[in-house]
Amino acid sequence: MRSDNAKAGMQQAPARSLFRALGLTDEEMERPLIGIVSSYNEIVPGHMHLDKIVDAVKQGVAMAGGTPIVFPAIAVCDGIAMGHVGMKYSLVTRDLIADSTECMALAHQFDALVMVPNCDKNVPGLLMAAARLNIPTVFVSGGPMLAGHVKGEKRSLSSMFEAVGSYAAGLMTEEDVKEFECKVCPTCGSCSGMYTANSMNCLTEVLGMGLKGNGTIPAVYSERLVLAKHAGMAVMDMLKKNIRPRDIMTEAAFRNALTMDMALGCSTNSMLHLPAIAHEAGVELNVDIANEISAKTPNLCHLAPAGHTYMEDLNEAGGIYAVMNEISKLGLLNLDCMTVTGRTVGENIKDCVNKNPEVIRTIDNPYSKTGGIAVLRGNLAPDSCVVKRSAVAPEMLVHEGPARVFDSEDDAIAAIKGGKIVAGDVVVIRYEGPKGGPGMREMLNPTSAIVGMGLGSTVALITDGRFSGASRGASIGHVSPEAAAGGPIGLVEEGDIIAIDINANTINMKVSDEELARRRANWTPKTKEVSGYLKRYAALVTSADKGAILKGN
Repeated sequence: MRSDNAKAGMQQAPARSLFRALGLTDEEMERPLIGIVSSYNEIVPGHMHLDKIVDAVKQGVAMAGGTPIVFPAIAVCDGIAMGHVGMKYSLVTRDLIADSTECMALAHQFDALVMVPNCDKNVPGLLMAAARLNIPTVFVSGGPMLAGHVKGEKRSLSSMFEAVGSYAAGLMTEEDVKEFECKVCPTCGSCSGMYTANSMNCLTEVLGMGLKGNGTIPAVYSERLVLAKHAGMAVMDMLKKNIRPRDIMTEAAFRNALTMDMALGCSTNSMLHLPAIAHEAGVELNVDIANEISAKTPNLCHLAPAGHTYMEDLNEAGGIYAVMNEISKLGLLNLDCMTVTGRTVGENIKDCVNKNPEVIRTIDNPYSKTGGIAVLRGNLAPDSCVVKRSAVAPEMLVHEGPARVFDSEDDAIAAIKGGKIVAGDVVVIRYEGPKGGPGMREMLNPTSAIVGMGLGSTVALITDGRFSGASRGASIGHVSPEAAAGGPIGLVEEGDIIAIDINANTINMKVSDEELARRRANWTPKTKEVSGYLKRYAALVTSADKGAILKGN
């Protein structure tokens, strides 16, 4: 056992004395030491109940003959961090989480790990750590929040942000907004639509790193405690069979993840995280293959914000395995990939049926014949940008309009709420990328304001920042290269005509090459004065199309 390096033999008697200080018995020290990575905290609603999940995992590990030992991982609530300087600190935690987990796991020589994440950067950060460490690892998330109910309709966090926009447009009263505030987030768990947290937890199932139901069983269901116990048992079986994350997270598994990303209509942030996780697993995942996969993958789910169904509905309809089984009928999944169950993908999904074709469309009746995410290129984004096509109004799939240019999210929000953006405009927000932000802030406030003010089907938004999974509309992010790295988005001027064709995967500004060359000759990218971790992050981070990984990793 790896843990023998820390506990076996006369040389490790001092270490054993410290294990005894923890209250461990001889019997516990003789067993495999299983690290339980707990993301519990009291500031993230998706994490406030993880102590219960962790306790259940510990029981599962102990029942299967291991010694469970808990250590922490940090997590940021994107909703609470949204719209102020705090959002600069969301994406950057992904690498802190991966690095600190690596440090704890190797410093204490754990034999295996169970990861207990839930929200946005916590899941990919721990997946990155799992791939890097390559010791037996199982994931069990905290699960999704139940949908709220306002005036007889199911609602979620995106409805809350849009309500603020509606209030600014005079379409809602303060009392209406207060009702939304009190009802849209009714339980613990990750917010109830197919936002980033739920997208990544669902894709963890697809990758084979989580058990059935990891992405969809609601946080408040006792079934999730049962899942957590089974996760603890499963990691012990993996340890016995020596099944490791890189045996599971292969190139074929990542192609499966991209395929299901398209079928489910996941957050665009998955296109930032999957390449970063793959990189840690030794797999180079080029975002260009996303369009190839999308072209043959039908979009079967329209969960909020794209539609009016929620994670609880997907769970009742059969969950992720049911969607995978439906997609497998087209021969689009590699069914031979290994999973944490010790069985293949094909073995796991073969008996999982679609119980509600209104929630999970059949392959004969998809929402669209192509996937939920599109990667665009053109003179505005030579290295690519990303849009959640399934959440774009049909009339905005092809759009031309004048650029309304802002060098920060804050300036754009002020203009939108001040009524300065009109139908047909293309809002351009730059210097918000990984390096330029720094930290690549999510743009849920401006997108929600646009939708809430009734402009969602007439106004596009383009940024080198990124979007929350709760954003909808023609919201195009991850523009690469970013402005701070010399990308042409930095050359856009007020009034330039921007041409977007999501069907053709193109995005261009109608400005001649000669004019762009003239502008570049007289242009120096802006820089921001930052300190602390953001300064180090800005110096090390790569572009969004590379997954915003850090140089040297």
